[in-house]
Amino acid sequence: MSEDNPSAHTRAEILVQALPHMQRYDEEVVVIKYGGHAMGDKDAAKDFAEDVVLLEQSGLKPIVVHGGGPQIGRMLEKLGIKSEFRAGLRVTDEATVEIVEMVLAGSINKQIVGWISGQGGRAIGMCGKDGNMVRAKKISRTVIDPDSKIEEIVDLGFVGEPEQVNRGILDAVLKSELIPVLAPVAVGHDSQTYNVNADTFAGAISGAMHAKRLLLLTDVPGVLDKDKNLIPELTIDQCRHLIADGTITGGMIPKIETCIYALEQGVEGVVILDGKVPHATLLELFTDHGAGTLIRR
Repeated sequence: MSEDNPSAHTRAEILVQALPHMQRYDEEVVVIKYGGHAMGDKDAAKDFAEDVVLLEQSGLKPIVVHGGGPQIGRMLEKLGIKSEFRAGLRVTDEATVEIVEMVLAGSINKQIVGWISGQGGRAIGMCGKDGNMVRAKKISRTVIDPDSKIEEIVDLGFVGEPEQVNRGILDAVLKSELIPVLAPVAVGHDSQTYNVNADTFAGAISGAMHAKRLLLLTDVPGVLDKDKNLIPELTIDQCRHLIADGTITGGMIPKIETCIYALEQGVEGVVILDGKVPHATLLELFTDHGAGTLIRR
């Protein structure tokens, strides 16, 4: 019997292994941040949509938060709008924030809703502005000038971070047995639209919802040690140590900071895993060996 057509015995074994995990997550909220290059792969997108539908049908309450950096970049280039990154974030002026909202809350959001609907799920696309679900505040970052070595404040324009989450909107959606698909666009108290980093947005949502798990689907297997081997499990203290000794660097640092924030807000565990692995979400939640790096308090 081929692996593509497993025997009834094999199927039974899979279900026996998955059942305790399904019971553990029954009626629990799981927030999944979906982004990276996996979003551009049709097969990976189908696998992801299947996973989300199966989670909902198995009694979990999945909430999807998505990014869209590459798609935003392509649209800005097509429209001849120059964009730059400073301190790891896209500088977002008035023209850029309009494109960000159009791509994130428009085309990408509805595409993911369509993928999930195509697999038999009932998804609803939203962004942080809907029902004042997420209030944002403007952020700034500091960088060291390479010549003068002087620290300077960088104005990132309309880039924000979540300040307040109204979970009542999401509670109502979940009660209706719908799958929320959220674009990381929010409004400030000044009525200005802000572009929010998708990882940060997902961390805020998972914290407000007291999620059982926050899954960050990325382009890497998880957190790697200095020999590039996967670290299967970490605590907050161990994460801080690995940042201090230079093991965790670059773009992984803000992801880890999001993980720590979510855990401190009451999320039980956060997992960083490779979104390009087929059915990575199911492997993590419904199998003994899991996938990626699990971070706990």
